[in-house]
Amino acid sequence: MALFEITDEQIINRVKFENHWWKEGKIDDFYNSMKRRLYFDEFFPLIEHIGIKRAVVLMGPRRVGKTVMIFHSIQKLIDNGVDPKKIFYLSVETPVFNSIGIESLFNYCRKAVGKEDEFDGFYVFFDEIQYLKDWEIHLKSLVDSYHKSKFIVSGSAAAALKLKSIESGAGRFTDFTLPPLTFHEYIHLKDLEYLIVPVDKIWNESKVEFYESIDIEELNSHFIDYINFGGYPEVSLSKEIQSNPGRYIKSDIIDKVLLRDLPSLYGIQDVQELNSLFTTIAFNTGNEFSYDNLAITSGVSKNTIKKYIKYLEAAFLIRVVNRVDMSGKKFKRANYFKIYLTNPSLRSALFSPISNISGVIGNMVETAIYSQWFHRFWQTPYYSRWKNGEVDIVGLRKGNLKPAWAVEIKWSNRYYENPGDLKGLNSFANKNNLSRAIVTTIDITSEINVNNVTYDYIPSSLYCYTIGRRTLE
Repeated sequence: MALFEITDEQIINRVKFENHWWKEGKIDDFYNSMKRRLYFDEFFPLIEHIGIKRAVVLMGPRRVGKTVMIFHSIQKLIDNGVDPKKIFYLSVETPVFNSIGIESLFNYCRKAVGKEDEFDGFYVFFDEIQYLKDWEIHLKSLVDSYHKSKFIVSGSAAAALKLKSIESGAGRFTDFTLPPLTFHEYIHLKDLEYLIVPVDKIWNESKVEFYESIDIEELNSHFIDYINFGGYPEVSLSKEIQSNPGRYIKSDIIDKVLLRDLPSLYGIQDVQELNSLFTTIAFNTGNEFSYDNLAITSGVSKNTIKKYIKYLEAAFLIRVVNRVDMSGKKFKRANYFKIYLTNPSLRSALFSPISNISGVIGNMVETAIYSQWFHRFWQTPYYSRWKNGEVDIVGLRKGNLKPAWAVEIKWSNRYYENPGDLKGLNSFANKNNLSRAIVTTIDITSEINVNNVTYDYIPSSLYCYTIGRRTLE
């Protein structure tokens, strides 16, 4: 009995189904009603100019809004006067498109709108591109062949996409990473900007904009919600999903990455090992690790752990933060390092949501703040640890790699009341000639000078908001 084959008519029908703005002149109300992410204003200029002969590679973890951003871009193009029938969207994951090259899909789209003989002025979006083998070679070919059309691809395996983009797309691709929601975006998404008040502050003889809150208790309540549910736009806005975040985040995000995406991309055979390692890291986010203690705790061999950590970073689930010594010098061998979830709500989904007095609140606040720093792909944060002390976040100057600033993350007011307890921070600041250092609190904003160092006390929620906001600005 002969097997059925997918016909050209079936492919074109599916293409039409995915591009309903050809008929209606606008995107679906479901997407149109959603608020744009603040990163949209950074992304859209990359795709609107057809004259620039570069494809755009939109990358980031699952469920952070890449597809929604694509649809918002389509609507903006239509609003700007682009013919809706010159805008194509195709999800490479769709079974009907399985094994069809992207140039053939481009041809099917033009045929579907009766523009087979036209080649210029098209905007073509390919979603979840990582499922197409050798996608980067095909995309480069499209860019070289159709100079006056714009090609945009998206995918969820950020580091894997970036590696291929760098290797094959030099001079042809522009990468754009969409991270999980920052606390700044979370406040914007939920219309809570009224809680934030900008204030000018003199910092090292320069005027710098900081932020205060009209109700720090309410802001802190939203900050705890952000830690538990805030990394994903859909979860942030849905009380129904928040009532059972494990079902949504674990099954729809974590399991798909661990059980499907990473095994298919890297040929992982033992997914239980990968899952065991990730669970260990998630439970201990913000702690210091070594390959030895990870091997003992997770039951996975050291060599395998090294590979898996790279894969988990590629999927944007974790980030490794390296250690420097008291003088800010890096170690030749990174025997010890910290690992943070890129999104604190991953832990809440795997285990349970936390409260503001939970035993792990310190680690989760630190994870939330570090997750804002991870959005700064041009700036690498470190932590410092030596025999008698530690500093939570350290920034190094680009030129001489000397410490430029230091932050101690606390979910406590104790260190305002007893600043002498900040011995490690004080020693680090004096050793490296830092005149100021930041200390986060629960709800106190103030400054104190101790042993030639001015401590700027800022509530953790406001510091988290500030880093996210300044990253975009």
